[in-house]
Amino acid sequence: MPTINRYVDISEVERESKKDYIDRHSPFIICDNKAKKGEKFKVKVKVGNEYSHPDDFDHYIAYVQLWDGDRLLGQATFTPGTLGNEKSQVEVDFYIIPTKKLKLSAMSYCTKHGLWESDPVEVEVID
Repeated sequence: MPTINRYVDISEVERESKKDYIDRHSPFIICDNKAKKGEKFKVKVKVGNEYSHPDDFDHYIAYVQLWDGDRLLGQATFTPGTLGNEKSQVEVDFYIIPTKKLKLSAMSYCTKHGLWESDPVEVEVID
């Protein structure tokens, strides 16, 4: 089983040296905290909040996944060069139709630094 990394609070002393590495690999979920039952709901997953990730032949974000608990909702897969071989932040918009409360999490996979998990986001589903 691969090691799963998570975005963590960093002490001020280590902040800049570690934040770049951790931030550029961590997926962040961006969405409303309420959704209407049976209606299309947009969930953006962005890899890196402040820092960009490389897009090199041997070092790139290979995929981004969106989960509801232990149920995979969707995945976007990338090949090297998708971002023009430039440092950038991978962003994926997922559109789902919720029927019940969501407990969303996202995963991103870096070909050099492994699997990274977001903080969970709960979404209330209203009628």
